[in-house]
Parts: sequence; C-alpha cells; structure tokens
Amino acid sequence: MQLTEHFSLEEMTFSSTAVRKSIDNTPSSDVVDHLKVTAAGLEKVRALLGGPLHIDSGYRSPALNQAVGGVPNSAHLTGYAADFICPAFGIPLEIVKTIQADGSIDFDQLIQEGTWVHISFDPQMRSEVLTAHFAGGTATFTAGV
Repeated sequence: MQLTEHFSLEEMTFSSTAVRKSIDNTPSSDVVDHLKVTAAGLEKVRALLGGPLHIDSGYRSPALNQAVGGVPNSAHLTGYAADFICPAFGIPLEIVKTIQADGSIDFDQLIQEGTWVHISFDPQMRSEVLTAHFAGGTATFTAGV
C-alpha cells in the first residue's frame, strides 16, 4: 500500500529487529492514518533535500519499541515519527540544519541522532530541534544542533 508517492506502508513499518525477533509490527488503522501524515511530511523533506530518503525506522509496535530500546512515549509508537538518512544530500547534521534553516516544514521534533535524523509530525508541533548524546546505553538530549 502506498501512503504517498514515494513512501509505502511496508517501508514505514519494516524492521530487521522485528523480523529477527519475530515481533509483529502490524499497525492499527489509526496508526496507518498517522503514517500517512508522517509520509506527507517526509515528502516535503525529500523535496527540500533533493534526493530519496532511506527510512531506518518508522512505526514501532510496543514490543518492537522495547526491543530496540525506544523511549516509552516515542512518537514511533503512534506512527508519527521516522528515522532516516539522505545519502545523496549529506550527513545527518547538515540535514537537520537545512530543515531548520529552511523553515517551510512543520514538525514536532527534529533530532540529530548521530548517524541518522529523527523527525516527528505529532500534532503537538512543538518545533523542537535537539541533538542526541549516547552514553551507557541511554540517550540524553540537548536543545539545538
């Protein structure tokens, strides 16, 4: 099922961890509706960056979110978030800076997470830009990039 021109439901729900651990990552119809919102936002990101996005993580069922060490209130659980890279554009830090500087894409959170970018389109739309720092198996966040 295509959610938008460039993003499919399969792409937004695939997880190698789920496959490896036999975790069901099938979204509810409400989550599919949220994934359509997320995919529409990702279309804007794709257009801004001028190249295809590789989605590393979209929707996560509660069991999958726990298996990957996601936070309990992750927007991935509701279908409003995606972790991605855009190799044709550049490194995650430059992607975050470009999205922030452009200002045309409304988002809830935009996080530079080392080797990928996290973006969420949760209806809160807080426009938070953060940097993740990983140590001891946990992440902490600072404002800005």
